[in-house]
Amino acid sequence: MGKMREHVQRKAGGQGFPASLPSNIPPPFLWAKMSITSDEVNFLVYRYLQESGFSHSAFTFGIESHISQSNINGTLVPPAALISILQKGLQYVEAEISINEDGTVFDGRPIESLSLIDAVMPDVVQTRQQAFRDKLAQQQAAGAMAASTSGNSSNAPKNGEATINGEENGTHNMNNHSEPMEMDVDVAIPASKATVLRGHESEVFICAWNPVSDLLASGSGDSTARIWNLNENNNSNSTQLVLRHCIREGGQDVPSNKDVTSLDWNSDGTLLATGSYDGFARIWTKDGNLASTLGQHKGPIFALKWNKKGNSILSAGVDKTTIIWDAHTGEAKQQFPFHSAPALDVDWQNNTTFASCSTDMCIHVCRLGSDRPLKTFQGHTVNCFFPAARLTLSSTIPCLLSCHPQRLKRKICSRDFASFDSTVRLWDVERGVCIHTLTKHQEPVYSVAFSPDGKHLASGSFDKCVHIWNTTTGALVHSYRGTGGIFEVCWNSTGDKVGASASDGSVCVLDLRK
Repeated sequence: MGKMREHVQRKAGGQGFPASLPSNIPPPFLWAKMSITSDEVNFLVYRYLQESGFSHSAFTFGIESHISQSNINGTLVPPAALISILQKGLQYVEAEISINEDGTVFDGRPIESLSLIDAVMPDVVQTRQQAFRDKLAQQQAAGAMAASTSGNSSNAPKNGEATINGEENGTHNMNNHSEPMEMDVDVAIPASKATVLRGHESEVFICAWNPVSDLLASGSGDSTARIWNLNENNNSNSTQLVLRHCIREGGQDVPSNKDVTSLDWNSDGTLLATGSYDGFARIWTKDGNLASTLGQHKGPIFALKWNKKGNSILSAGVDKTTIIWDAHTGEAKQQFPFHSAPALDVDWQNNTTFASCSTDMCIHVCRLGSDRPLKTFQGHTVNCFFPAARLTLSSTIPCLLSCHPQRLKRKICSRDFASFDSTVRLWDVERGVCIHTLTKHQEPVYSVAFSPDGKHLASGSFDKCVHIWNTTTGALVHSYRGTGGIFEVCWNSTGDKVGASASDGSVCVLDLRK
């Protein structure tokens, strides 16, 4: 970002702009050219809707505004960018009001701060400047009169008097994110136990451990998935296989330039399936070779899952359908067109029966070979879930809860989607009662995952922190602060490592062994 700021400063210095920019100005994608396009406005609104918890509105807006077709690098856009840019724009207009035509600065500041409506009115600068001149003239006249009557012309504040600055005069900070909380040294994971993997060129949305070895797969907005070798016998922790997602154009393969949206390993860890915003699912060997491409969806794929047997893959897409694929031939076995809106997530109940959820507020239970749903649950918002075997929880609790199989006897569950109130909640699913509210995060929580034995829960947030909790007591046992907002967390098969994917393009591996 330092190089970007230097570039902006050099450009600005020769264009009549200030020769330097304040260090507190966020460096999103648009500063480099000091202008903004409609695509960039759309992206800012899309990101704002996501961060504010309006997930369905964000999805609909993203589709209608063709966000996926833009070339915006999301890693350069910090959290709360829209609010921050609006605030900076208001401050700039306020500064403009306080500048005379000859470039000199008024001896003071405007009495009232600008509202957003004021800032976009064409004559606001002139009217505010004239009002400020009139008030300043009145103050000067009053000061001269006081000086002539008392002989004291000093207008300096006396001890105990308040001075007025921009913030005290009503300039509110619209970016209300608090400073990062100090990490408790008793639970902080030391740097020696954290491996940061770099190579992706955009946000890393998803990550998944191989079920039989310490291979970690990650998927990114740079249109690649990567397989990282974290096995003990690996000579270098930075070993990575790059799985480039390409499409066929003009007789040759070219990068799709679309996000990799989903990842799942088969049960024996030999194959990795990926879903992409380009509408294709792909099957890769653990060595990074493309085995087959699955292409029947008419739009982005949001989720995919292997069945336990490993002979079928299930996918969900924006085209409102779910598809069961033959994993060996790459052919579609059956397409299920039962949703009336985009399908967001899927999971298997057994090797032939599955559940799907959608923005149409329905959950369908379907079976291979059946031409209609076996069961439909209706009437509330569902974003994602697992496993489908506990589907009935959705009909009794206002949102579908994720439950760890080993913890059902202890009745401990957690929400399995983003929490925009920055909390994680553990539930007694039989009574629908929250038994623990975990409150250390300071930004939206995008992911939670149970350890294999169900004794711990990992949570990842846009505050850049990964927290590990004891599911019995609700106590925080481990914490780590990374370098970017956390999109997803996942456990390896032995439960001693946690992977986390981040908004700055990094993937972090936390070693929890003592």
